Amino acid sequence: MLKNYLVDKLIELALLEDIGHGDITTESIFKGNKTSRFYFLAKEEMVLCGTEIVKKVFSSMNSDIETNFYFKDGDKIQQDTYLGEVTGNVSSILTGERAALNFLQRLSGIATNTRRYTTCLKDSDIKILDTRKTTPGHRVLEKYAVKVGGGANHRFGLFDGVLIKDNHIDAAGSISDAVKKAKESIPSTIKIEVEIRNLTELQEAVKAGADIVMLDNFKRDEIIEACKIVNKRAKIELSGGITLEEIGRLKKYDIDYISVGALTHSSGNIDISLKIGEAND
Repeated sequence: MLKNYLVDKLIELALLEDIGHGDITTESIFKGNKTSRFYFLAKEEMVLCGTEIVKKVFSSMNSDIETNFYFKDGDKIQQDTYLGEVTGNVSSILTGERAALNFLQRLSGIATNTRRYTTCLKDSDIKILDTRKTTPGHRVLEKYAVKVGGGANHRFGLFDGVLIKDNHIDAAGSISDAVKKAKESIPSTIKIEVEIRNLTELQEAVKAGADIVMLDNFKRDEIIEACKIVNKRAKIELSGGITLEEIGRLKKYDIDYISVGALTHSSGNIDISLKIGEAND
């Protein structure tokens, strides 16, 4: 993931927007090559994510900086735990601090939130999926964080999966026509998914040969009936404002996936600080 060229572009942009023509505070105080060690501290319980990109941020600032984390991405961390250290030129570390923390806090927030959802389904085969409701430009990182948290990725973009939504259906005239045209145009290795608004559309989609049906904002009694209609002929995905409080109750249904936009669009940042000095101070 972190070899993706988009990641390097994001780091470059993050540093450019923060530093601009120079860190006037740090540059006015530190004139020499003073070095020191700084420590990352988790100020709340979290799932760690973003260690490699933090290393890349600091190495972009100064190739002599050494960044070492005591844990790996995906590890659950308790509050008031030291996560790692960064050692090197003080000016370079201070200048890159905010960009590094922004990535670490954001990605750890997504991973932590995703872990809450997946924990609710730990004794079932249902997979938690993300969506394309991501921060513009940051999708590669945010979808990585979902995987670190135990979730799975839905299609990355418009290019790697077919999802026939309501506007496609209405513009095409019918689900049958939309599915037929998609099957004629794409390789058979690509699954065709159809967003479903009601049970009548569900019957049409299954008959047309959809591989996956997305039940959008279905009520509980409708989900039960939908499972009977599908009868294992397609995979079933639930979607539409599904909250953490209710997700555990969905385990009883014969479904395969639950997609949750909140994994990326509503996850808060984790409180992590970077402080100079000894970890046992």
